[in-house]
Amino acid sequence: MLGSLGENLTNTMKKLVGMSVIDKKTIKEVVREIQRALIQSDVNIALVQKLSKKIEKRALEEKPPKGLTAREYVITIIYEEMVNLLGSQKAGLDINEKPYKILLLGLQGSGKTTTIGKMCRYLQKKGFNPTVVCTDTWRPAAYEQLKQLTTEMQIPLYGDPENKDALDLAEKGLKEFKNKKIIIFDTAGRHNKEEDLIEEMDELDNIIKPNEAILVIDGTIGQQAGEQAKAFSNATDIGSIVITKLDGSAKGGGAMSAVAETGAPIKFIGTGERIDDFELFDPERFISRLLGMGDLQSLIEKAEENIDEDVAEKTMENMMSGKFTLTDIKNQFEMMNNMGPMQQILNMIPGLGNKVSKEASKITEDKIDTYKIILSSMTQEEMDNPKIIKQSRIQRIAKGSGVEESDVKDLLKYYNNTKKTMKGMGKRNRLSNGVMNRMMGQFTK
Repeated sequence: MLGSLGENLTNTMKKLVGMSVIDKKTIKEVVREIQRALIQSDVNIALVQKLSKKIEKRALEEKPPKGLTAREYVITIIYEEMVNLLGSQKAGLDINEKPYKILLLGLQGSGKTTTIGKMCRYLQKKGFNPTVVCTDTWRPAAYEQLKQLTTEMQIPLYGDPENKDALDLAEKGLKEFKNKKIIIFDTAGRHNKEEDLIEEMDELDNIIKPNEAILVIDGTIGQQAGEQAKAFSNATDIGSIVITKLDGSAKGGGAMSAVAETGAPIKFIGTGERIDDFELFDPERFISRLLGMGDLQSLIEKAEENIDEDVAEKTMENMMSGKFTLTDIKNQFEMMNNMGPMQQILNMIPGLGNKVSKEASKITEDKIDTYKIILSSMTQEEMDNPKIIKQSRIQRIAKGSGVEESDVKDLLKYYNNTKKTMKGMGKRNRLSNGVMNRMMGQFTK
């Protein structure tokens, strides 16, 4: 996450872990590395200095608690102070009224409409059935874009592209969905100098009386995000903030820290282009991933949301017994794909994310895609009994899937190696890091 910032901070942590002596010189060196990483990601220099002084002071003056080494305690201090930088508490939606009304605001190009789609998907996963009202009468095809997004997810939408009165649309949308649990209102993109739109925003706020007014901010604008948040909060009561486009921006750290300084809580972040790349912002989990320390809780939650429990259990039983087939391998690949990009998943595994490069992750994803194509060219008999796949079948499968014969052989080799490894695990009844690394290593060779 956050591109180079996460990579630089992870490298700093790796250096710290590898240092044999933790003294004043070492601490100052680590602090300089953190300063460099944050400044390169557009975090305000004054804020960086304040943070680094806190880290250095605590690391030099505080004694490690019983059970922690000096090295472990310095890592803990860095983690705690970076969490404090972004606000130590997570803040979700407290949906306690019906209808619960969410007013989304933001500048043009901030990713507001896409955020509505992602928020709807997030709420659906939580068991809610949200509705959407389009009051954006300024941007061409705003209603059509929302309609495309909501139709795919079977989300009720109210809007009228012929009606250019945003206030009237808001009133009619309220009546249309008055018996629904959640109503999300899309608004026209603003600019803090467009007085007519700011006035319309105030009037919409008075009509809708939202339970939550959420400001959507583009994470690529860096420190300007703080000024933007202040400008909007002067015009209306901003309850919280969504920061978008945090999947690869060098300025992401600047945007997040600048917003955090305003005191408005960051509730959600957009972490990629997929509709599912949207999550509740938890500073502790976020910083843990950023430092390469993993985030098993998020990994578990992501798995619960995207994996069919019955299929997963059956696949695992077959794998652990050594009796699994290529059908189980296919199910395994589908589950991995459903959980998101490989690098995101690896970053959540403590001790593994910072060992696998982006290039290796990309190779892994490409290989899985190739393997899925090959599997789709096999007969059910071949999937159930891979032993029958000899040279003539390999030739037919390669031709049918448009790959080289060597690719088919690679898949069969991966299957056989995994079967052997998992059978050994079943005997030991435990999953070691060494086994996991060997499994992942098959993809990146």
